[in-house]
Amino acid sequence: MKLAEFFTSHPNQLWHLAKQMGVDYAVGPLPKEENGMKPWDYMNLLHMKQRYENHGIELLVIESAPPTNKIKLGLPGRDEEIEWMGQLITNMGALGIPVLCYNFMAQFNWFRTSTTTRTRGGALVSSYNHSLMQSAPLTEAGIVTEEQLWDNLRYYLERIVPIAEKAKVKLALHPDDPPISPIRGVSRILRSAEALQRAIDLVPSEYSGITLCQGTLATAGEHIPDVIRHFARQDKLFFVHFRDVVGTPDNFRETFHDDGQTDMYEAMKAYYEVGFDGPSRPDHVPTMEGEDNANPGYETLGRLYGVGYIKGLMEAAAAEKKSPAKPELKIG
Repeated sequence: MKLAEFFTSHPNQLWHLAKQMGVDYAVGPLPKEENGMKPWDYMNLLHMKQRYENHGIELLVIESAPPTNKIKLGLPGRDEEIEWMGQLITNMGALGIPVLCYNFMAQFNWFRTSTTTRTRGGALVSSYNHSLMQSAPLTEAGIVTEEQLWDNLRYYLERIVPIAEKAKVKLALHPDDPPISPIRGVSRILRSAEALQRAIDLVPSEYSGITLCQGTLATAGEHIPDVIRHFARQDKLFFVHFRDVVGTPDNFRETFHDDGQTDMYEAMKAYYEVGFDGPSRPDHVPTMEGEDNANPGYETLGRLYGVGYIKGLMEAAAAEKKSPAKPELKIG
């Protein structure tokens, strides 16, 4: 497993702290538009990649995208958005950036009803309570059905997968977060491991797989080690969000990495069992004492805790795989 962090496109304190913690891999955003260059233009991506490399960090994943809402909703202009995505993927391939994490959540991305829920020691986490959304108004998209989204996803994949194959860039589909449908009239279709499998089967390709977001699929009630094995057997496990939750799709909260409902050591052992050597990063960490929660889920101190915890699990799982425990010898 290649332990990574999600970094800004320009150096900040986390770049230095991550290197001090032994993190050598980056998950990056799209860079900002500069000097008339679109964020997905070759030179803009090249400059960002070089900034990482000059800091001793290898860029493995882009976890951002040009506008895609028209693609998801099947609106006029979606072909232009697909063209932009194609340019991004082509440029990633030319630059040797191997993985694109994308999602198919229309109108809004990951969604919470609170970003100030208290957890252990008063740390702040995000949470979701579906009862608070029952009277929420529809979005400007109105009612968006699951059938529409499946049709639009197929239309998109039929056009973008061949570009990814040519560029040799892996498309890592993220599940819908929260895994509940609908929200404000907008359906969510990628709510389970079964749905993710259906999605990547729409246009089969060695370059079309998943981002295994443990927190989302744990919320959905999935057994994470089984999900790891299922997708790894197919070589469809491209990227991991290593995080956890407590609760169910209609009412859950984020947690510290050691305080959720998943057996995180069993999950880590499963990654080592299947030989997963792709990128993984901590995600949605608690905001800790002294931080202002201006960027919920992505403040610094919780990331330091998450990286340390994950590194410990990695070391233990690697050691166990190398020298599995032998049964105790009993005499008499």
